Amino acid sequence: MKTSNVLVLLVVLLYISASTEWPTHTVCKEKDLEIYYKSCDPQQDFAFSIDKCSDITSHTFNIRAAIILRHSIKQLYVKINLIINGKTVLSYSESLCEPDNPQLVFCGKKKGEHIYYEGPVTLGIKEIPQGDYTVSAVLTNEDHLTVACADFTVKNYLDYY
Repeated sequence: MKTSNVLVLLVVLLYISASTEWPTHTVCKEKDLEIYYKSCDPQQDFAFSIDKCSDITSHTFNIRAAIILRHSIKQLYVKINLIINGKTVLSYSESLCEPDNPQLVFCGKKKGEHIYYEGPVTLGIKEIPQGDYTVSAVLTNEDHLTVACADFTVKNYLDYY
């Protein structure tokens, strides 16, 4: 019995280690709007969810996100790109954690610590444009090491006009 359990565990571990990509996760899927994400960090996946797709266009909506840090965060930077048909059409970057100005509660967390956030987020958008596109987000620390990385696929079929 123990030998078969060990064998099954080894097969599962070999399958996981042989995989070169993380699975695509569904954030939400409603009538006219679908959002998916996939970690683009080959060494780490993470958890992310929202309550409802339709809440995104409201002023504030709730998210849940979790990750175990592979790198400490003294400083944290985010870079977000909007990609349509393989071309970056919008790029945004911001410092989220600085030594004298920690904007987020997890600034200063150490390697190996678990980060879990559940709470409100405001995007400042009134509508999600119709179409299919990718939003690429990369969080890096002061050593330019990837803390988290994801590509979000957004499919909006609703025509607001």
